[in-house]
Order: sequence, then structure tokens, then C-alpha cells
Amino acid sequence: MNVIFRVDASINIGSGHVMRCLTLAQQLQKEKNAKVYFISRELEGNLIDSIKEKGFEVKTLSKNDKVFNNLEGYQKWLTVSQQFDVEQTIQILTDLDISIDLLIIDSYAIDIEWENKIRPYVKKIMVIDDLANRKHDCDILLDQNFYLNMEERYNGLVPINCKLFLGPRYVILREEFYEVKKHLRHRNGNIKNIFVFFGGIDITNETMKTLRAIILLKQKDIVVNVVVGKNNPYKESIEKFCRKYDNINYHCQVDNMAELMNEADLAIGAGGTTTWERCFLGLPSLVIAVAENQEICSKICEINGYLKYLGIYNNVDVENIYYFLQFLLNNKNFALEMTTKMEKVFSNKFNRNMLNYLGV
Repeated sequence: MNVIFRVDASINIGSGHVMRCLTLAQQLQKEKNAKVYFISRELEGNLIDSIKEKGFEVKTLSKNDKVFNNLEGYQKWLTVSQQFDVEQTIQILTDLDISIDLLIIDSYAIDIEWENKIRPYVKKIMVIDDLANRKHDCDILLDQNFYLNMEERYNGLVPINCKLFLGPRYVILREEFYEVKKHLRHRNGNIKNIFVFFGGIDITNETMKTLRAIILLKQKDIVVNVVVGKNNPYKESIEKFCRKYDNINYHCQVDNMAELMNEADLAIGAGGTTTWERCFLGLPSLVIAVAENQEICSKICEINGYLKYLGIYNNVDVENIYYFLQFLLNNKNFALEMTTKMEKVFSNKFNRNMLNYLGV
């Protein structure tokens, strides 16, 4: 089984798309004996080296020198037109000269225009999406987020015979989360350990904003674990800040996220895939959306009692975070109720059915 992933990371895109594709790639390799390749563009903040470090072959699309002045919205993340991008991708597939059983696309900038052109070169196309804002030519679509109209969101946007995997039950989780799930620690609502993580890049530096709010608590008995990605542009200043405080631990590009989350009583972070990692481990959270596409899902999760949503990043300041931290410290039942609600919903068999389907 030959599988190709078309996915990018950059300062603007963030690292989440590549990270979830890496997890799925490892699962396909391990459980379906798949031969996996990645196609990724050399954008500022890319994770091409990280993909290679995981043992996968990467076919790179060079950072483009040609000017595309008419790019709008998410197309700017691609940095080139879809036509230009798919032509380069087709050339790579042609050079590989192998039968492609499955092409997996994880990009908000790619739609049916790109997919129609790649169709003759692959047997099946899978799209990972959560916007439901454009048409796709795909055989499989995964949207792992939680929406009230989940079952209807893609009506008219995908072929009638497209296999849909919708909702958090199909979230892509690394194996470490399944292992930690087997020995979860008991939480009682008391906040003695805080986990801070705003994604691999955190371009708006919500990490520092959060740290300043935690310091205002003046509670040196609370342990704080701060995780940043290696492409975080503020990592040096964050590390320098953390060194000032004995109770704050700085971590960069770690492989034990699940372990750190399990130790925590509260997480403060962004929406996106990490939401489901926290929910899977029953970890109460304060969430700040760092992109518009994280807002709806975060609001719905708050309605269901899985987290406390503070708002979009530019509407949240240090004082807002401090206020809710104080509230949680004084109302331990609030955090405890979050854990109880998550434990009732999130199982430990999230995406196995999807994985089996991809292996057919």
C-alpha cells in the first residue's frame, strides 16, 4: 500500500496539520504496512526535517520565486496557485513511478480544482478538513471536530459516495495518548499543576500572555509546565522568562505531551487538535482560539461542558486569563465537572474503524 500525504507547515499555517498527518502516517505504516511519502513545500517554519526524523521520505516543493498577486484567504498559505501546486505535485508522482493507493490532503487551500487534476494519478483521495467551506473530489473525508450540524455540513460539498468520518470519535491521536489513558491519574478539582501549550508556533505569543497571568496568582506551590515548538519565534524569551521562577518548567519540542497532560490539573491552550488530546485524557482546560476556524468548535465544546472558552486571541488579555484562573482555584467543582463530562463521552477507540477502512 503506497500512501502520499500532501501537507504543509509554516509560520502562518502552524504545525497542527503536519503533526496529525505524521500520526496517521505512523499508524498506517505500523498497522497496514504502508509505504508512506510526504510532499511538503519549503515555507518559513516548515517541518520537513521533523518529518524526515520520523523516518519518512519527503518530496519537497521549493519556496516559490514566482509572484502570485491574486491569492486570497487560505490560498495565501499555499503561496502559489492551486494550478501551479498540483502541476508540481503531479511531476513528483510521475517521477516516483509507483502506483499510489491513497493520496491524503490536509490543506485549507486545496479544493476540487486541485483534486480533479490529481485524480488520474491516484486510486483514492482522502481529505482532512474542518472548514466545510468548499467542494472536494474525494473518496474519503475526515473532519474530527465537533459541530452541532456535523452530519449535514458536507452535503453538496463531496461526492454522494464519499465515505465520511465525522466527529471526535475519529480524532487522530498519537500512541502515547492511548498508553497514558491506561493509567490516568485521578483529578479532584484542585489546581496544583498547570500545562501550557499553544501549538508548535504560537505566532501571537499567547504563551507569554498566559505566563504573565499565572504569575499574578502569586502561588509558588503551583507547578507550571510550558511547552513550545522548535519553530516558535518567541521561544528564547519564553525560556528566559521561565528561568526566573522555580515552579515553571520550560519544554521545547517534546515527545511526552500525554505524560505532561496527565500530570496536570488544568491546561491553558489553543483550540484545534490539542482540544481532543486534552478531552481524551479528561484534562480541564481554558481555551483561547488562535485562529477563526477554532472558534465554533471551542464554543460548542464549552456548551457541552468540556472546557472553558475565553474567546479569540485578540479579545483575551492577561487580566481575562487571571480572572478565570482565580475562579477555578476558588471553585474546584467547576474543573471537576469538566473532567466528569469528558470521561463519559471520550473513549479509547477513537479512530480504529477509520484506520481499518483506509487499509482496504
